Amino acid sequence: MKHHRLLENATHLAALASLAAVFFIVPAANAAQSEWVKSEGGAVRVVADKPRPDGTIPAILDIRLKPGWKTYWLEPGASGIPPQVTIDPQDGISFSGLRFPAPKAFHDGVASYTGYDHSVAFPLSLKRAKTGDLTLKASVFLGICKDICIPVQADFNLSLPEGLAENPLDRARIDDAVAALPMEPSDTFKVMAASFDTAEKRLHISLMTPAAMPAELFLAGPPGYSFGKPENVTSAAGEMTAEIPVRVPAKGGALKSGSVLLVARAGERSMQTPLAFD
Repeated sequence: MKHHRLLENATHLAALASLAAVFFIVPAANAAQSEWVKSEGGAVRVVADKPRPDGTIPAILDIRLKPGWKTYWLEPGASGIPPQVTIDPQDGISFSGLRFPAPKAFHDGVASYTGYDHSVAFPLSLKRAKTGDLTLKASVFLGICKDICIPVQADFNLSLPEGLAENPLDRARIDDAVAALPMEPSDTFKVMAASFDTAEKRLHISLMTPAAMPAELFLAGPPGYSFGKPENVTSAAGEMTAEIPVRVPAKGGALKSGSVLLVARAGERSMQTPLAFD
């Protein structure tokens, strides 16, 4: 009788283990995430979700950083490596760029650079160009740095079958990354005026900000142009003005309206807009 009871208990535990496996193991057909590509300072992967009815494909470049390591923003500074992603369009997916949360400014005593000192995810702007099964082929190049900068080169092949089931965990990761992006200009956080002085090679910017303190400014422009630390900053009653030195390449010229992207961070809020010059 005792042996029979033990056998029943073992059978019951085995059944519970099998049931747990059903709930906690996500079938591979429902997951659209690549393997992690590891480097000394962290790891990189691509996560995607089921295409939306309008054809957009929610996806992120997911970067996991070890403590003390950093990666870079769109305009990384003199010593950084901007993240680059290339998508093969032959497999029915178009790509219109990466999107970035507001970065931080870092100074290591020698050089200044712009980026992130924590794990971060960059949304990918993807859209399906055909119906049926899709394959996302992505080539990624970025820098993960500490005392030295280690370039990371990775190629990902991600299958997106037509019947792909939505994965709640993947969707939550993607939604969190989109929610962390800078907002569009608003009535309380916007550029009031902007101009570029060709002779002085300086940007003049006037902002309305939601905080009593000046906003941090981050700028990215055409290839070869770089931007110095804001100077002559004034801030009062929710308005801020600043001048930004511009390094113009030898064969460059005047910056055109709309060619410079501004990201401003004020407290916990951030705003992004192209600069329209007066």
